[in-house]
Amino acid sequence: MVAGALSEGSTDVDAVVVLDAAGTLLEASGEDPERGRELGELARELIGRADASAADPVAQIEVQTGSGAVFAVRDHLHAIVCVARRSALPSLVLYDLARALAELRARTEAT
Repeated sequence: MVAGALSEGSTDVDAVVVLDAAGTLLEASGEDPERGRELGELARELIGRADASAADPVAQIEVQTGSGAVFAVRDHLHAIVCVARRSALPSLVLYDLARALAELRARTEAT
């Protein structure tokens, strides 16, 4: 499971969701399914708003707040979105997300 591996692999990542190209929630980290659904809805909204502000679909998103951050990467098949602590290094989180997205894409295309 991509979401679980990403959240367990970093002390700075609090939650992860994986969506398909249509925005359907495929995976969520954690044990609370309601929280996973809520994060999936918020991730879809974030991606939709980012796309509305750009001429082309947005492949990478970073939002920093005073208390944390949200990062997202996507391709034509999936989006991976994570909530992280403020101390998270953006370059490292985005690298991990991009690597996970590439692995997920390879698995999907192989089937």
